[in-house]
Amino acid sequence: MDQPKEKTPYSLNSKKVADATKSWLHKRGVTVEEIAELVMFLQQKYYPNLTMEECVHNVEQVLTKREVQNAVLTGIQLDILAEQGALIPELQDMISHDEGLYGVDEILAFSIVNVYGSIGFTNYGYVDKLKPGVLERLNDKSLGPINTFLDDIVGAIAASASSRIAHRKQAERELDNGGEFDEEDLN
Repeated sequence: MDQPKEKTPYSLNSKKVADATKSWLHKRGVTVEEIAELVMFLQQKYYPNLTMEECVHNVEQVLTKREVQNAVLTGIQLDILAEQGALIPELQDMISHDEGLYGVDEILAFSIVNVYGSIGFTNYGYVDKLKPGVLERLNDKSLGPINTFLDDIVGAIAASASSRIAHRKQAERELDNGGEFDEEDLN
């Protein structure tokens, strides 16, 4: 009689997950540059010398966070399953129609903004309400794809990158004034 094979323990491949995150954003029609434009929209008033390169860099840094990658992949998967009609009927209806009282898409977005503190929540709320740039396109139900989760995820990434900039700029000011800063502000 054959011996049962031992199950190989699971081991996370962080690079594979990071690559998949960027790939799936691209497959769903979202570029880092479009997210960076939202960051510029959120932060230019406060930092007039802010460049698109800084915005892109901060979006890319947010996308390196495991919590962000998890939320991106989970949200995109749920949108795809909704497009395929593969969800249980009650959930299918709510996600397909982006039901206003269904707030789990925002809760998933909060897991992203939470990485960068309370300023992320205010940035997210503002950009989610206005829906500028890529968010307007992702929220347009007439275009076909279901982006119930993706529009909130993209807004949360932009809000987080904006928060990251704000924290870093504050740390730079403190350093310039001879003070100290919290290393956490640079992550």
